[in-house]
Amino acid sequence: MEQTIEQTTERVEAKPVKKKLDLKKRFSAKRLALIGVFIALSYAVSLLEFPVFPGSPVSFLQLDFGNVFVLLISFLLGPVEGLIVCVLKECLRMLGGTIVGELANILTTSAYILFPAIVYQYKKGLRWVVPCLVAACFIGTGAALLANRFITFPIFGELFLKADGVALFYGSFWLIVAFNLIKTSGISLLTLLLYKRLSNFLKKWRV
Repeated sequence: MEQTIEQTTERVEAKPVKKKLDLKKRFSAKRLALIGVFIALSYAVSLLEFPVFPGSPVSFLQLDFGNVFVLLISFLLGPVEGLIVCVLKECLRMLGGTIVGELANILTTSAYILFPAIVYQYKKGLRWVVPCLVAACFIGTGAALLANRFITFPIFGELFLKADGVALFYGSFWLIVAFNLIKTSGISLLTLLLYKRLSNFLKKWRV
């Protein structure tokens, strides 16, 4: 009986230690350095933006591939690290942006990356990743529509276009859908092309 109590006590005491070690490993120096690199890459690439539908009422919607690095880090390290990169990248953009678009981007990108990143923690391989990314494209597009309807278009239209942003949203609805499907699909494809090489590199680096 005494031995059983001692063993039970040891197991109970060991649990907090394990959590502490897991947290320490999660935010080790190498992983923090990698997160910093991906924040910088994501931010730098996001500055190389261009309109998908120039000359249209929604020509201000700019496409960039900065979120490729957000999705990559989500696969490589986990969804929490992906969210960290997403938020800090958008915070950097707020320094020279409008804040409105960056806030909408945080919500949209978070919705886009979470599902495939969480599934990937348990199920790896293309037969799982590809369907999850396809689903993520639709999830991200749906989140973008909500963010555009209630955040971007009402505020941006009023402040910068001097127009009814809600009317503009509904009048350009299918262009907005097409834009976000093109954006999420392009990010997903580039991530698939880059992931394996980065994954092999990080295994050698023992991250």
